[in-house]
Amino acid sequence: MANWTLISLLRGIRTTRWPRRNDLPPGAIPSRYHGLAAEPVHGEPGARTDGDPVWVVRTQTSRGPLPRRFRHSLHVRFVDAGASGALISEVRLIDAPPYNMHRFGIFITASPRDADVLLVGGPVTEAMRGPLRKAYEAMPEPKRVVAIGDDAIDGGVFGKSFASAGGVAQVIPVDFVVPGCPPPPAAIIQGLLAAAGQVAARPPGLRTTKERP
Repeated sequence: MANWTLISLLRGIRTTRWPRRNDLPPGAIPSRYHGLAAEPVHGEPGARTDGDPVWVVRTQTSRGPLPRRFRHSLHVRFVDAGASGALISEVRLIDAPPYNMHRFGIFITASPRDADVLLVGGPVTEAMRGPLRKAYEAMPEPKRVVAIGDDAIDGGVFGKSFASAGGVAQVIPVDFVVPGCPPPPAAIIQGLLAAAGQVAARPPGLRTTKERP
């Protein structure tokens, strides 16, 4: 069939079971994250999280996933709000052949006016407060925000200071968070799929426990 590529794109045919099942090459997904550390700077041996490891968590203020019509076409604007080079490298890999975000209907756009999801990394430096807010306000409704990496979630090791807002939620509403420092490309894609309603995200309220010797 000469037009098999076009037909496959129109029908949404995929040759992999991921992300619903682990079908990536060995080593493509290094690990899954259990949750957020209460004190990221002063870690305590034996601390762990109840339940299965997760990649994406829905925030307390989340508006839920986008309407159904966004499941097969999602345009994303990425904002670097002081992210580390490691996180930037992981974001670049979401378009690499092992992950290939386009097969899920995810596309990067340069303008927030064309974006459905705002993907944000970094603790939000003081210089990026204004640009981040403007990018969010320029997006049409409905819109969602996905914060990726521990720095974007709660400031990470930087916390809240004269140079850092202490996380994306201190500046704009956040709907989904992807823990990790940095999170792997598959986890970032999982966060975008959760925003589109293709996969479920863990509800808020993860609690931590300590293993006793």
